[in-house]
Amino acid sequence: MSAGVPVRTVATVVLAMTLIVTGDAAGKALTAAGFSPFFVAWARFAVAAVGFLPFCGLTRSELGALLDWRVILRALLIAAGIACILTALKTEPIADVFGGFFVGPIIAFALSALLLKEPASLSRVLLLLLSFGGVLLVVKPGFGMQSGMGFAVLAGCFHGSFLVATRWLAGRYRPRFLLFSQLAIGAVVLFPFCLGDLPQSYDMTRSSLFFTGLVLLSALGSAAGNYLLVRVNRHTPANIVAPLVYSQLLAATVIGFVAFGDLPDGLALLGLVVIILAGLSSLWLAGRADPRPRPPQAEVLRSR
Repeated sequence: MSAGVPVRTVATVVLAMTLIVTGDAAGKALTAAGFSPFFVAWARFAVAAVGFLPFCGLTRSELGALLDWRVILRALLIAAGIACILTALKTEPIADVFGGFFVGPIIAFALSALLLKEPASLSRVLLLLLSFGGVLLVVKPGFGMQSGMGFAVLAGCFHGSFLVATRWLAGRYRPRFLLFSQLAIGAVVLFPFCLGDLPQSYDMTRSSLFFTGLVLLSALGSAAGNYLLVRVNRHTPANIVAPLVYSQLLAATVIGFVAFGDLPDGLALLGLVVIILAGLSSLWLAGRADPRPRPPQAEVLRSR
C-alpha cells in the first residue's frame, strides 16, 4: 500500500464497513419478520445511544453542541439514510441494495471537492463516472427497477452527504461526541414515525430473545462501524475514505449469501465488479497523490 494511504487506514475502514453491513443484515432479518423499517431504524439508534452514553464522555459544556445546526444536520442525514436502506432491504437482495447505495461515494467525492475544496483530479472523476455506470447496471433504471432500489439510491445520496458532513465536523468535535450526537438525535427524530409499531408487551420466549438479539446486533454493529469511520475521517480526506467504502460491497455479497441465500443476477454482478474495480483504481490514485498532512500529535491525543 502506498504511503499516501496507510494500511491501518484501509483496515479500519474495511472493518467499519463490515460491521455496518452486519448491522444492516440484522435489520433486514427484522423487516423480513414483519417489523417496520422505521421501528428497526429507531431501535438501532435508541439502543446504541443508551449503550454508548456511559462511554461517550459527554460533558455539560457539550450539551449545547447537541443543538448546533451542523450537528443536527449530520444526524438527520444518517437517520434518513438508515431508514431508506432498511426500507430497500425489506424487499431487495442485500448485495443489490448496496450496489445502488454506492452512489454515495460519488456524492461524497463531488461534495468534498465543491464544499471542502479537497483535490479532484480528472482521472478520479472519470473513474467515478465508471463507478456510476456500475451503479446503473445494478439499479437498472427504466428496466424493471423496483421501488426498493430507488430507496437504496436515496440512501446512498444521504450517506454520501453524511460522509462529507463527518469530515466537515471531525476537527471541531470529538469522535465519541459525534457518534453519540447522531445516535441520540436520530432516535429522537425517528421516534414519532414508529409509535404505531412499538410492542405493547414483552415476554421471554425464544423468538422474543432472538429478535432482541437482532436489534442489539443491528444497533451495535452500526454504531461500532460509524465510530471507526468518524475516527478515520478525523485525519483522512473524504475523497480517500470514499473509495475504501467500496469494501462494503464484498461484505454485503458474502453476508447476503450466507445469511439469506441471495446472489446478484448476471447484470447486477457485472455492475458490482465495475464498481469495485473503479473504487480500487480511485484508491490507488489517492495513494499516489500528496495526502493532506496529518494533525499534530496533540490534536490526535485530544480526539481520544
